[in-house]
Parts: sequence; C-alpha cells; structure tokens
Amino acid sequence: MLRDWDPIGISGISEAKDEYDDYADVVLGMLIHENATAKDIAGYLFEIATEDMGLSDRKMAKLCDRAAELVVALRSNF
Repeated sequence: MLRDWDPIGISGISEAKDEYDDYADVVLGMLIHENATAKDIAGYLFEIATEDMGLSDRKMAKLCDRAAELVVALRSNF
C-alpha cells in the first residue's frame, strides 16, 4: 500500500513506512473475509483519503481505483 496508495506522499520517508498499516489491515480483512471487490476497496481508500485525510477528491479517485485493482489481483495468491 505504501508504494501503490500513497495519498500524502510519504513513501520515501523511512520513518513513516508504517503510516498506512492500519488501513492495510482493514483492506486485507476486506479482501479475505468479506471477498470485497476492487470497487469496495477503492471506496474505502477513497473515503480515508478524502474524509479522514482531507485530500482533494479529484486526484484520489484514480489513485484509489488503481491501488484497489492491484490489491484484488493479489487474491489469487491466497
């Protein structure tokens, strides 16, 4: 998630490598236990970025969609 969903641009800061861990845990639970779709996960990530982090919704939609697609593609590895 730090590489593919980095709405606040901290991926290059080693001290912040765990910044998104709580969100990643939720996404993993959605993926495994809820059989969430990319749309579901993108919606969750979008909500975090726009409501919790207060970021612009115009830029976040594509970022969230792309990250969610990558996460859902990982399901085949389980």
